Amino acid sequence: MSEERNHLDNAESRRFQGRVAVAMSGGVDSSVAAALLVEQGLDVFGLMMRLWGAGPDQLNRCCSPEDVSIARSLAEQLGIPFHVVDVQDRFKKYVVDPFIDGYAKGLTPNPCLICNRFIRWVVLPHQAREMGATHLATGHYARLENRDGRYLLLRGRDKNKDQSYVLSILNQYDLAYTLFPLGEYTKDEVRQHAKRMALPVAEKPESQDLCFVTEGDYRDFLRQQSVLLPPPGPIVDQRGKVLGQHQGLTNYTIGQRRGLGIAMSHPLYVIEKVLSTNTLVVGPRDALGRKQFLAGPINWVQGEPLEDALYVNVQVRYKSKEVKAFIEFLQDGFVEVTLGENLPDITPGQSAVFYDGEVCLGGGVIQS
Repeated sequence: MSEERNHLDNAESRRFQGRVAVAMSGGVDSSVAAALLVEQGLDVFGLMMRLWGAGPDQLNRCCSPEDVSIARSLAEQLGIPFHVVDVQDRFKKYVVDPFIDGYAKGLTPNPCLICNRFIRWVVLPHQAREMGATHLATGHYARLENRDGRYLLLRGRDKNKDQSYVLSILNQYDLAYTLFPLGEYTKDEVRQHAKRMALPVAEKPESQDLCFVTEGDYRDFLRQQSVLLPPPGPIVDQRGKVLGQHQGLTNYTIGQRRGLGIAMSHPLYVIEKVLSTNTLVVGPRDALGRKQFLAGPINWVQGEPLEDALYVNVQVRYKSKEVKAFIEFLQDGFVEVTLGENLPDITPGQSAVFYDGEVCLGGGVIQS
């Protein structure tokens, strides 16, 4: 591992003289991020968010009492102050309620992007500045580059852990205040650092998505919240022939094969969810996927789009593959996206994120 990746050079060290708040969660990534900054001689303190949970027996998995205790102990081990910020009400309003509303409308929202936009890069920077911080550091696997006075958001060096997709909601103001200490490391290297530093979280498992869903899956959570979900309706083939009845569009995802309750001589997949008629459209595998969709409003990380039309690469889900695309700019910040190949997992409510090589250009919610 190179010395350049172990320590900030003198110029970078001078740039970051001041206080750095680290968003801590009790996991290995944020812990190592904090420890690396401490090793570099920076003035560091930890901030942890207390997020909304569904009840006393269903605490948020990102900030359980155990996780708070672990993060506090790690801060003590590193010799840095540690503070917990209560954001339960804001998290419920800006993350959980839109999640519930989206599913009630038959969409598939991504709460991690919403949390980053309305919680992590709003509440934490405000709190950090109140405490005198000059920067906010997180354990995300992404990189930053200052080029000609503009901040570029780059993919993390570990392509399997790259998290630029969920950071596509950031802007220049956010990036000017942000540090990603893990951007140049792989996950294995981060765990090696944790072992070298004798951090007790070196082997802690990965955290899971949907931190506020602690029992069952999202369907169970929605039922517990007494959400008025789309009712049962017809399952039809691509010609409109009724093949059966679905149990509510919320229970199905694009590309789903199992659990349709239809006996056919060949496999059928969910092709489309038609919200206006409460209809589930199914078909053979070769009918799955499409090349065009509408997305927006688009957040452009560098401010404004570069041209009136643009050839880019696009990723339509956090773990989906990147494909070539042409985007045409429409009114009110929306774009029409034409892909170079069919994709089976284009899902309204998820985000389309655009790239130019390693650079994350920005993204927006898939509308249709």
